[in-house]
Amino acid sequence: MKLACAALFVVLCWAYSPIGIHIGLEAYSPGQLALLRFLIASAFMAIVAMYHGVQIPIRQDLPLLFLLGFFAVALHHITLNFGQRGVSAGAASVLAQSTPIFTVIISRCVLKEAVSVWRWCCILGGMMGAFIVVVGDKGVGNISLNGLLILLSACSWSVYFILQKRYSTRYSTLTMVCYTVWSGTLILMIFSQGLLSSLASSKIQINFAVVLLGVFPSALAYVAWAYVLSRAEVSKISIVLYLIPPTAILMASFILGERPSLWVVLGGGVVVLSVLSMSLESLFRRRRCDGETG
Repeated sequence: MKLACAALFVVLCWAYSPIGIHIGLEAYSPGQLALLRFLIASAFMAIVAMYHGVQIPIRQDLPLLFLLGFFAVALHHITLNFGQRGVSAGAASVLAQSTPIFTVIISRCVLKEAVSVWRWCCILGGMMGAFIVVVGDKGVGNISLNGLLILLSACSWSVYFILQKRYSTRYSTLTMVCYTVWSGTLILMIFSQGLLSSLASSKIQINFAVVLLGVFPSALAYVAWAYVLSRAEVSKISIVLYLIPPTAILMASFILGERPSLWVVLGGGVVVLSVLSMSLESLFRRRRCDGETG
């Protein structure tokens, strides 16, 4: 029950993320919003680190930690915020869910990992779904290239995921999350100009939405997800993440009054189905290998 509640909490937090960004962009520039969000997250993670403790990084690993912060926090959220200026919250959540597709492509091109024909078909289907979402979000006559920026943010998260996976044995999950958030926040300090004046002139409701954005999707969700991963197999539990796009669309309809077009729902279904098919294929292949080994 605790595991299920933690997984549901993660889904709700990350489903709120595009909604909080949409609200925050009413008063802040994309760069300011990313910085303010992670200043809050950094402070929260510092409190968590005081109680649970984090490892001191080795000097040689500092460039790696800044690289993780650049891809997971700085580049990912800057492109995401700029992209959401022309994309609905529901569509943004769907496009952001394409991360596993880019992970497979990068793994094949950079790490030379083998990719099955089935996975290539899933990648093609996911790309077609993303194209449908980009075209159908605002209508064919109002196609926004901002959706491509959200796909770039998904690609950036894929690079982080690959790097984090390869070096996670050196540090605990909490340590990796803390230093990723802190280093990314330092990089985002280049957007600090004018932040205080924007903060002072912003409405209370908007600032409250940004505080929620910094505490829940950017901090607590990572801690909860680390708890889930420590007690369940990644291949099994990660399937619940595919509940994020429909949850985000439902939340956006209540909070923002958004009504997703039929094309966004159709394209989102294709993206989620394609990514889910890749995950299930990996799960079945792993079970088959374990059975042969046993």
